Amino acid sequence: MTREGFDRLVAEIDRLWHEERPMVTAEVSAAAEMGDRSENAAYIYGKKRLRAIDSRLRYLRRKVDNVQPVDLAGLPPSDRVKWGAIVDLEDEDGAARTYRLVDKEESEPGAGRISVQSPLGLALLGKEVGDVVTVKRPLGDIEYEIVDLRFGGGSP
Repeated sequence: MTREGFDRLVAEIDRLWHEERPMVTAEVSAAAEMGDRSENAAYIYGKKRLRAIDSRLRYLRRKVDNVQPVDLAGLPPSDRVKWGAIVDLEDEDGAARTYRLVDKEESEPGAGRISVQSPLGLALLGKEVGDVVTVKRPLGDIEYEIVDLRFGGGSP
C-alpha cells in the first residue's frame, strides 16, 4: 500500500472514531430515551449504523496493522508491470489512458489509480512495453497496448 493510501485509512479511522461514532452514539441515546425501542426507527437505524461503523473500524484497523506502507518514489525501475507502476495504455480505438496500479483500498479509476486485483490490473501484471492485453468486460472484450511503463512518485 502506498504511504498516501495508508494515511487516508488512518484518517478514516480517526474520523470514524472521533467524529462519526460519538455523533451516532448520541443520536441512539437520544432515541432510546423516547421510550419503546422496538418501534423506534431512529433507535433501530442508529444501532445498525453503529454496527456498520464498528465493522468498518475493525476492518481498517486490521488493514493498517498488517500493511507496510511503501514510498512510491523509492520503487526500483522494472521492465515489467507490477504494483506501483504507472502504465500508459492505448486502446484499440487509439484512445490513451494512464493508470497507476495500487491496492484495492486505493483504487480510484477516475483519478488514474486502478487495483492490481481489477480485471485490467490483473491483465497488465508481468507485461512489458509493446505487449497487448485483452480485458473481458460486460460490453465485450477490449485490447490495450502498453505504450510506456515507469515507476516513482507523482501522478496518477
